[in-house]
Amino acid sequence: MRVRTFSIFLMALIFMSLSIVPALASSGETISTKQQQQMVNVAHRGASGHAPENTMDAFQKAFEMKADYIEIDVQMSKDGELVIIHDTTVDRTTNGTGFVGDLTLEELQQLDAGSWFSEEFADEEIPTFEEVLDTYRGKIGILIELKSPALYPGIEEKVAEALVERNMHKPNNNKIIIQSFNYESMQTSKALLPSIPHGVLAGLSWADVTDEQLAQFATYADFFNPNMNIVTHDLVDRVHAKGMEIYPYTVRTQEQANKLFELEVDGIITDFPEYVDQHPGEIENS
Repeated sequence: MRVRTFSIFLMALIFMSLSIVPALASSGETISTKQQQQMVNVAHRGASGHAPENTMDAFQKAFEMKADYIEIDVQMSKDGELVIIHDTTVDRTTNGTGFVGDLTLEELQQLDAGSWFSEEFADEEIPTFEEVLDTYRGKIGILIELKSPALYPGIEEKVAEALVERNMHKPNNNKIIIQSFNYESMQTSKALLPSIPHGVLAGLSWADVTDEQLAQFATYADFFNPNMNIVTHDLVDRVHAKGMEIYPYTVRTQEQANKLFELEVDGIITDFPEYVDQHPGEIENS
């Protein structure tokens, strides 16, 4: 009788354990999926792991991959036109040479901005700011970085004029963000466009940023977007305590993305949007 009772008890335990394990797995998956869905996916210079950076092909690829934002770098040509390119020279990403600010828009758009990445993208042009706005307004968020604004006096006003002209200075769902490493520029831009969220970019030298410095940033910035290598739980908590969000840059591997998921950042700036969309649990089990 005792043997039979023990056998029944043992079977019951086994049945319970089989029922509990899937339930726990399901619960964990739900939490991870929710976390993943809340993570803002920013395609760095477009989906620049798949197409030449800061080109319409890269932006279109990011749109097709369902990124939340494309990140673009804005500079100014010799004749005062806003153009999308990262470096202050055209040497690295085109077949030309020289400083962006020393070339007219016509000269810039005669350059091949795609072949350096792949012959598939030969003759891809440097786009204008207005071209990007007109193509993607209402379709995908745009994170606008003012690149080296000190080289281009008045660039903040020109960006503001382009956005106001298109009624994009009061965006729905914060689909326009402006950021820069130049904090004076961000203060100027915020004064011109108070309804648009602004962010400050922070390099490795900001690893020991103080609460006082974060509080100062928070007087005009809505985002503190640092190099991913200085991000810790403590930094994330302190940024949140000042009422700002944090979008670290630049993720180029799945492992880097997973680490930022664990640190509970608000968004990730990446060359590969699929790394942010990929469920962390699926990576571990694949």
